Amino acid sequence: MFTTRPELAGTRGMVASTHWLASAAGMAVLEDGGNAFDAAVAAGFVLQVAEPHLNGPGGQVPAIFVTASDRTPKVLCGQGVSPAAATPRHFADLGLDLIPGSGLLAATVPGAWDAWLLMLRDHGTKSLREVLSYAISYAWNGVPVVGRITETIDTVAELFAQHWTTSAQLWLPGGEAPAPGSLHRNPTLARTWQRLLAEAEAVSGREAQIDAARRAWSHGFIAEAVDSFSRTAFRDDSGRDHAGLLTADDLVGWEASYEDALVTDFGEWSLVKCGGWTQGPVLAQQLRILEGFGDELSYVDGVPTARTVHLAVEAAKLAFADREAYYGDTGDVPLDWLLSREYAEQRRALIGDEASGELRPGGADPRLPKIIAETCGAQAGGGAIGEPTVGPQGQVRGDTVHIDVVDADGNMVSATPSGGWLQSSPTIPELGFCLDSRAQMFWLEEGLPNTLAPRKRPRITLSPSMALRDGEPVIAFGTPGGDQQDQWQLCFWLAHTHGGLNLQESIDSPAWHTTAFPSSFYPRSWTPKELVVESRVGEAALAELRERGHDVVDAGPWALGRLSAVSRDRATGILRAAANARGMQGYAVGR
Repeated sequence: MFTTRPELAGTRGMVASTHWLASAAGMAVLEDGGNAFDAAVAAGFVLQVAEPHLNGPGGQVPAIFVTASDRTPKVLCGQGVSPAAATPRHFADLGLDLIPGSGLLAATVPGAWDAWLLMLRDHGTKSLREVLSYAISYAWNGVPVVGRITETIDTVAELFAQHWTTSAQLWLPGGEAPAPGSLHRNPTLARTWQRLLAEAEAVSGREAQIDAARRAWSHGFIAEAVDSFSRTAFRDDSGRDHAGLLTADDLVGWEASYEDALVTDFGEWSLVKCGGWTQGPVLAQQLRILEGFGDELSYVDGVPTARTVHLAVEAAKLAFADREAYYGDTGDVPLDWLLSREYAEQRRALIGDEASGELRPGGADPRLPKIIAETCGAQAGGGAIGEPTVGPQGQVRGDTVHIDVVDADGNMVSATPSGGWLQSSPTIPELGFCLDSRAQMFWLEEGLPNTLAPRKRPRITLSPSMALRDGEPVIAFGTPGGDQQDQWQLCFWLAHTHGGLNLQESIDSPAWHTTAFPSSFYPRSWTPKELVVESRVGEAALAELRERGHDVVDAGPWALGRLSAVSRDRATGILRAAANARGMQGYAVGR
């Protein structure tokens, strides 16, 4: 099996992320005596500067973690809720049947700051200044621009210049996007963070300072600036100008929190995911359906067979159809039933030798949006890129980052920050960052699990993961990629548990995904039989998949996924890590 890099091994600590600067910052914290939580927070803030087209301070972060003393996985919920004024009626009055994918109408309460600080307070050891200093330094002194940042800004340059002038001032200095390899500075963001630190350090004690910084965000100058800026109308995906709905009271009324993780047993392995307010359970559903195929899931020299890809894709179609019908922030998503072996047996029976072109949720009364039928087949090939895409009005999908950290004591974190990317909404000039557009994932049709309602979480695609082996947490992993996250993670899981590949080999193994279900992102298109697959599966496999009726899109040899992973062997104390080479940004570090 060819691999791009070695699987790292050591005993002190491992950090893997979607950008080398974040991984290096996290490792620096570990070297300075911090634990995995300190390192994850430091890396998370660096990613807001290093990959601003994929996440930002105004975004969100769900995470799964275990501590050295408590091996029961927990979920950190850093996804903010919709504004109190956000109702389907409001959007209907504006003549909208979908929430625009960019602009201020799609903003939810920014969750990342409070979530990172909650984790740091409760499980870290470092001060806020210590973990935030890396990101502040990069904001002040500049971060090397990667090519994707330039491409993203170029795509929305006209929008910035004509409608989002505060964004143009930050991202189009001199009227042009910063060149790849150049240093880009955001001193306004650095000053924002320094002001938060100053308010925190006006009190004494590590935990008290962190709580003071949380209040300065949600009850102080951040909330005031967000409130004021949201009252101005800006152009969005609808082609019209709209003001936002987010207020200071919305920020005051929300805090990050902890939840029980969803743990699904597969014999010696168990999968850990966030709950049904995310798409996370679809990975468990896919695995439960595939559980009955056993030895049919096979790899030859690290490459999946055509049969393996076909079965995985058909299982994905069924699981994601159930996502559309049942998942949402309702408190009553029927996960026990959806993940039962009895239900999986029923769903498995629907998989034949030919590719299905239907959206087939199970159960007696699945609730699908009516608009799905109207968009069936729209924008064929819309998922072929498999990485972040940006439309002329700033609409985006798949824009996300990921971090995995493990330390010698067994603390382990898997986090998938996202949102608040530079192209989601106009930059708030006095803060140096913009709001997110996560509310675009809500439906406006009444009576659905994911129907928009005041102060409700959207059903997000962000989906960190952890794996247990014989009940012990052993792997933290994840990837950016919007709707593809839990398909690319399926590729990783199958390669590792069925293909017998190590972490790096599993990441490097050929990946695939389907777009045969409605996108979570505006304009919610889908392509019933499309299968996007890396060409390294081989010409024979591609031909067989076409013969089975899949509309195969050859993505090229190295195109899909930005996975990273860390692991810990409890018996030996050996820590391992791996990161994706696709895109030339992700790195793992450790010793």
